[in-house]
Amino acid sequence: MFISLWEFFYGHFFRFWMKWLLRQMTGKCELQRIFDTYVGAQRTHRIENSLTYSKNKVLQKATLVVRSEVDKCVDDIMKEKNISPEKDTSFKICMKACLLQISGYKQLYLDVESVRKRPYDSDNLQHEKLLLKLWDLLMPTEKLKARISKQWADIGFQGDDPKTDFRGMGILGLINLVYFSENYTSEAHQILSRSNHPKLGYSYAIVGINLTEMAYSLLKSEALKFHLYNFVPGVPTIEHFHQFYCYLVYEFDKFWFEEKPESIMYFNIYREKFHEKIKGLLLDCNVSLTLNI
Repeated sequence: MFISLWEFFYGHFFRFWMKWLLRQMTGKCELQRIFDTYVGAQRTHRIENSLTYSKNKVLQKATLVVRSEVDKCVDDIMKEKNISPEKDTSFKICMKACLLQISGYKQLYLDVESVRKRPYDSDNLQHEKLLLKLWDLLMPTEKLKARISKQWADIGFQGDDPKTDFRGMGILGLINLVYFSENYTSEAHQILSRSNHPKLGYSYAIVGINLTEMAYSLLKSEALKFHLYNFVPGVPTIEHFHQFYCYLVYEFDKFWFEEKPESIMYFNIYREKFHEKIKGLLLDCNVSLTLNI
């Protein structure tokens, strides 16, 4: 109750007068002061909040701008806030960079969601080729005897036909598995081998799909903003989402063997523990979770 009242009074009264006072003292608007004080994700995050909670409609709409309209949006903001490009030469560059990150994150979510909603289709030749490519990447010395085969269990699928395992994350789950196996092939082979441990083993492909869901949920909840705003100086793309997934795969395998669960039956408990660990790391405004091998 107290927190809600404070947020109401701060948003409607204190914030306005504080901004007015600081402008009188510094001769600069809140956006300019943020650029003078902060860098990296903290800068973009504070700019995003300032625009979002502004009473000015031009500033509010800036958080919804599409990439092609960013330059015009920056000019509109400068006009609205009476910012002279001659007096503040860096404002336009800084604001454009922030808006590209803000709009880029929103577009990234839409792109990832579009792929996730696309179900695996065994009648789609591209989907089938991608699945067979995963096998070839992970099992280069062993030939797949048939498309429907018990061999799929060797790389961690549940049944004879992997298509049933992609239902939750659609083709996105397969694309991530292939991306990791193709870009970090030796690490993928190592983790696949470790996943066959007699006591601590787990289903490699199923866990990989599960980690796609984790990456997706973190993106959707906006928990990846600090990471992506630090990691990507420009527009975040689905490539950066795949890279974050690779980080999760590598780190989860390390986490699993460090924790030494008594049984795979406890997977959900340890999965959630790992999830909480990642969420905690993502709260740091300086975070950048990259796979450096």
